[in-house]
Amino acid sequence: MRIAVTGGTGKLGRAVVAGLRESGDQVFNLDAAAQRPDIRVDLTDYGQTLSALTAVDDRYSAIDAVVHLAAVPAPGVTTNAATFHNNITATYNVFAAAAAAGIDNVVWASSETLLGIPFETPPPYIPLDEEYPARPEWHYALAKHLEETMAAQFCRWNPALKMIGLRFSNVMEPADYAEFPSFDADPHLRKWNLWGYIDARDGAQAVRKALDYDGTGVEIFIIANADTVMSRSSASLAAAVYPDVPVTRELGEHETLLSIDKARRILGYEPQHSWRDADPL
Repeated sequence: MRIAVTGGTGKLGRAVVAGLRESGDQVFNLDAAAQRPDIRVDLTDYGQTLSALTAVDDRYSAIDAVVHLAAVPAPGVTTNAATFHNNITATYNVFAAAAAAGIDNVVWASSETLLGIPFETPPPYIPLDEEYPARPEWHYALAKHLEETMAAQFCRWNPALKMIGLRFSNVMEPADYAEFPSFDADPHLRKWNLWGYIDARDGAQAVRKALDYDGTGVEIFIIANADTVMSRSSASLAAAVYPDVPVTRELGEHETLLSIDKARRILGYEPQHSWRDADPL
C-alpha cells in the first residue's frame, strides 16, 4: 500500500514508518518537522492536508491509507488551549481530507488518557477495558475523546469507511528501560496510568494489524504491552494502591491492567517486546 503517516518523525512514528517499510509498503512521512526525503506539511492547514493526501508532484499520485499520529504528544507540553486547538484541528483536517480523497482506511492515535488518567478518581474496575464511557480529565484527553466521536460520525456518513482508533499507552523505546527498576521503590510513581506502557515496536505492530483488519466502521482498542513497568505483581499493585476497586478476574503475575483482550481478539495483536527481556544498558 501507499501509506501516509503523519507525525512519522516522533517516537512512535519512527517505529511505525520503519515497520511498515519493512513490510514492503510505500510510506510517506507527513510532518511539520520533516526534512527531505520526508514531506513537510502543516496539518492545521486544511489545504495543505488535502493536497498531501491527494498527490505530491514526483512522490505519489494517490494514497491508499492514512496513519495519523501527529499531535502535541502529551498534556503539559504547551498551554491547554494550544494543545486542544492543534490536535483537534489537525485530526479533523486529516479525517476530512482523507474522506475527500476517497481514502477509506484510516488508523489514528487515540490515547489511554481517555480511561480516566491520572486516576485521581479511582478507575471503575481493574483491569480496564474499552467498555465504559470515556473519562477525559485533561484538555489533551478531551481532544482525543472528540476525535473518537468525530470518527464515528465520519463512518456514519460513509458506511464503506474503516477508522480504527488506537488508545496507545505510554510509548517507550529500549533506551527507556534502564529507568524502569527505579519505579519499584514507590508504586504510586506510576499509578497514574496503572503502570502501563507500550514498546514503540509493538505500537507499530498494532498499526500494521489495524491497517490490515478487514472491516468497516469505527473501532477503538487499548494498545499496551502485556506486562506492567513494575517488578512486583499486578495483584499486589492493585491491592496496595486501589484497595476498593473491584478486580474482575484473577490476574497474571505481571499482567497489564490496561486490558488488551479486545485487540488480541479482533486484530490478532500480541506484544513481542518487554522491558524484562531487554539487555541491561
